Amino acid sequence: MEEMLRLLLQGEHLNTAQMANILAKSIDEVEEILKKLAEEKILLGWRPVIHPTALSENQVRAVIEVKISPERDGGFDRLANRISRFETVESCYLMSGGYDLLVVIKGENLHQVATFVTQKLATIERVLSTATHFLLKPYKEQGYFLKVDELEKDRLPVSP
Repeated sequence: MEEMLRLLLQGEHLNTAQMANILAKSIDEVEEILKKLAEEKILLGWRPVIHPTALSENQVRAVIEVKISPERDGGFDRLANRISRFETVESCYLMSGGYDLLVVIKGENLHQVATFVTQKLATIERVLSTATHFLLKPYKEQGYFLKVDELEKDRLPVSP
């Protein structure tokens, strides 16, 4: 089962024939559109939403608030791009408010995440401070509830 989940993480759900049928286009038209979307960096990939506990991998995810000093000509972009290049970084966002970047990372354990923050992230020039928050338990992932059965129990009974 895990092999199938890993395969799904790397591939798309619908094939081009299925998309062509749904869109009432030819397979060649769909393939051309997909190629154009990929070339223009609009379509970046295909990722299914998989329950975090479905894979036996022990992964730790953390959200890191990062305050940085913007560069004169590059602003926040150059530093955000540099941070985003680390393999451990899943996502990196420019934010408004009390910090500048929100960085989501994953690691094999707490020590690996802490080491990344202290030895790689915090030591980058122009990084002023970091605040790390470990994700403990997911309830909803990319719009999907992870414990639907519990939600059903909490629903009020329908009165006649």
